[in-house]
Amino acid sequence: MTKSDITLRLFDPADAPWIAQRHGALYRDADGFDDTFEPLVASILDAFCAGHDPARERGWIAERAGQRLGTIFCVDQGENIAKLRLFSLEPEARGQGLGFQLLRTCVNFARDAGYAEMQLWTHESHKAACALYERNGFRLLSSKPVRSFGQDLVEQAWARDLKTPL
Repeated sequence: MTKSDITLRLFDPADAPWIAQRHGALYRDADGFDDTFEPLVASILDAFCAGHDPARERGWIAERAGQRLGTIFCVDQGENIAKLRLFSLEPEARGQGLGFQLLRTCVNFARDAGYAEMQLWTHESHKAACALYERNGFRLLSSKPVRSFGQDLVEQAWARDLKTPL
């Protein structure tokens, strides 16, 4: 797989069932998440489809030859803060720069849409994603142990000033 054969396109509501299913499967396989996670993802997507502002909120799908490889979303969190959501990559697409490409697209969109800051929520166990965030100007705001999705996890909040593009 090369970067040149991957395209990023805007999210279409027809992508929602695939995104929910893949998030559920990827998090179940990697982290042992229970069956409560996929419905949460589906509810996030339902809310996005029902009422997002396309000038300030977007989702992207990474594809190669029509095969979906990853997702990322920017949503309005209020108070001029963008929230990064539903960021995932299929295992075969990892380690090739696609995560950075998706992150850059999302961060730069948020900046261009006028947000001052971007925040996200993740888990400490997602080491590659956390390293990607840190390399690209995100700072860890908080870290706390939680019991979520049938697992003991360390929940993290990260933020990045959007004055400069990625």
